Amino acid sequence: MSRFFGSVRSRATLGASLVVAVALVMAGAAVLFSLRSNLIDQADTQAERSARGVATLLATGKPYADLDLGDENPVQVVDTNGTLVAVSDGLERISGTATDAVKAQAQPGSPSGSGDDDSDDDADDDTALEPGEIGDDLELTDGTATIDGESADYRFAALPVETDDGVKLTVYAGESLDTEQSAVDTALTVMLIGFPLLLGVVAAATWLVTRRALRPVEGIRREMAAITASEDLARRVPEPDTHDEVARLARTTNATLTALETSVERQRRFVADASHELRSPIASLRTQLEVGAAHPELLDVPGAVQDTVRLQRLAADLLLLARLDAGEGPGDKRLDLGEVVRRGARGRDGVTVEAADVEVAGSRSQLERVIGNLLDNAQRHARSAIGATVRRDGAWAVVEVADDGDGVAEADRERIFERFVRLDEARSRDDGGAGLGLAIARDVAARHGGTLTVRDAPAGGALFELRLPLV
Repeated sequence: MSRFFGSVRSRATLGASLVVAVALVMAGAAVLFSLRSNLIDQADTQAERSARGVATLLATGKPYADLDLGDENPVQVVDTNGTLVAVSDGLERISGTATDAVKAQAQPGSPSGSGDDDSDDDADDDTALEPGEIGDDLELTDGTATIDGESADYRFAALPVETDDGVKLTVYAGESLDTEQSAVDTALTVMLIGFPLLLGVVAAATWLVTRRALRPVEGIRREMAAITASEDLARRVPEPDTHDEVARLARTTNATLTALETSVERQRRFVADASHELRSPIASLRTQLEVGAAHPELLDVPGAVQDTVRLQRLAADLLLLARLDAGEGPGDKRLDLGEVVRRGARGRDGVTVEAADVEVAGSRSQLERVIGNLLDNAQRHARSAIGATVRRDGAWAVVEVADDGDGVAEADRERIFERFVRLDEARSRDDGGAGLGLAIARDVAARHGGTLTVRDAPAGGALFELRLPLV
């Protein structure tokens, strides 16, 4: 059971069925209530019409014996003392009126003489009627009656009337509720039969529609399972030829797979390049130490120190890249970017600095690494002069580092920011560069909400522009 309800399709079918069921029950109840109310109103109208017809005859002095009360519906005529003075034919039992008597107790004939003892009380009655007048105070009640052995529910209309001789009477006329009960029962039967069938249709339609709608999702799931099992990130999930949420899910999944494939491939290249870069200085250092151990007079101490420094720098770069890839934040410490540039240029030959005091927020150590990497790159390629400037540009702090070297070809201006990329392999390796400096600089700039780009310097060479948001 839990497995069944764990399906989106089953939950959607159950939910739709419950909603429709509640709506059908509420609508059915409203229909039955409205139908019963309308039929009762019709019975009230018919009962009032019958009572008013009898009251009209009595108001004109019609004798009791001449009243045609019929035998289809119960009719009673009662005086002010509660005495039944006229009744319809065939009435055997009655309830819901002023009296349950079914036999007239007055002498058939004229109503004159009845109720004379109440004349004084009538004079004091605020609702007293004039002779020959029919009252407006209609009273409707529920009751039962048995006519010729058949019992039924009725709506009774009680209407007061005064004969032309001044006799006060009340006419009770009933209208059967069999039609109302039959109509309500028929409607209820139709609902009890039709509602389950309609719910079945809704459930089946919902099941089929959701199965069709979720079929692409199952395809995506199967392909993702296959990708997980094969570890082949080059595969992609099928994209439905639609414009709905499932198609967007497939496109997003493929975009995620593409990004994951790129990240994994980048990580593989990173590990391979790092292994290669570490292998060279380690092998050189080991060779020098082995030669020094066998022939101390041949030990190249400066070379060993240089290889050790190179290893130290490479290890530091790899550690920083690992922290950046792990999501290390830049922090929110305020610092003077002009001071960072001035400190980074201190002790470097041929570097001129024009640095205004601009305040940014971030990691001092990471930004110092960016400035140091940009200055190292400029010194590696400059012929004689390097210029570093710090200025404001709207909401940005701008650092520009320019050299008078050969510059960067337009086709290589994005490639140089990739890890382990060196446009001049021989010179970079001789100078100890591993192709990580500019990659680290751009990563740090991006994590500080800024950018790092390269273009031609006005005097030739390359100009690197670092933009960071001001505090």
